[in-house]
Amino acid sequence: MTYQSVFAPGLLAGQVVVVTGGGSGIGRCTAHELAALGAQVVLVGRNADKLEAVQDEIAADGGQASHAVCDIRQEEAVRQAVAGVVQRHGAIDALVNNAGGQYLTPAEKISAKGWQAVIDTNLTGGFLMARECFVQSMQARGGAVVNIVADIWGSMPGMAHSGAARAGMVSFTETAALEWARHGVRVNAVAPGYIASSGMDHYPPEAAPMLRQMRHTVPAGRFGNEAEVSAAIVFLLSPAASFISGTVLRVDGARPQVRMGWGDVAAPADVQQRPAVRPFGGFHRYVPPKVFDEAS
Repeated sequence: MTYQSVFAPGLLAGQVVVVTGGGSGIGRCTAHELAALGAQVVLVGRNADKLEAVQDEIAADGGQASHAVCDIRQEEAVRQAVAGVVQRHGAIDALVNNAGGQYLTPAEKISAKGWQAVIDTNLTGGFLMARECFVQSMQARGGAVVNIVADIWGSMPGMAHSGAARAGMVSFTETAALEWARHGVRVNAVAPGYIASSGMDHYPPEAAPMLRQMRHTVPAGRFGNEAEVSAAIVFLLSPAASFISGTVLRVDGARPQVRMGWGDVAAPADVQQRPAVRPFGGFHRYVPPKVFDEAS
């Protein structure tokens, strides 16, 4: 099997696209779709084994990928990694700023060290990657950046550090879209809602019951999947989005619109299969999170 993208074959042929956090979850899925559409994908992350595994998957599926091990929180490491990509491929046409991470804890228990770690991963690292891709390549020839944020509308209780970082990235997206437009660079963001991705398995076991119940708070009645986020990213990188910059595309099944008083907001199972809202499962290598193994 191959990736079942809704986009035209060869859409991104010849383009060099950097994907941070490409070793798992949404980043892995996006890298597969980009490669299936003809892009030369460069996977960036801290874990060489994961990056190599995804690179091998893409090669086995007939795509092109390479990888660069880099801690995006380290300025000089980012500068060198981007320089290496430019030296090897000649340019960077697009960046998917996907790397991120957080942990559950109430605001009053977040230490300064924990706060800084999440800010560095979800905000500073994304800024450094975008800045270096711009300075070292896009400033001279244009390009597109997609920053992955999160469902921050209505706040992020239990993850104040991540909410603050993601809100900062939304602001950076809007600012960079303005400042870099004169160079032919578009900057947008994608905000995933409740997505059934491998990242859910990183939360502690006691969080599993809550994770399994979250779909009941989504008007669409279900979790999204990685391919549905990837499709939004690819659209924003495509020529069809050439007049779209500085915006955030939500992929969340209308979850932020939920208000008290509406009762059971989730669409029933039969409605979830109607053509306009039926789950899109384009990623042929997708594996549901293990946390759902015990779900009813």
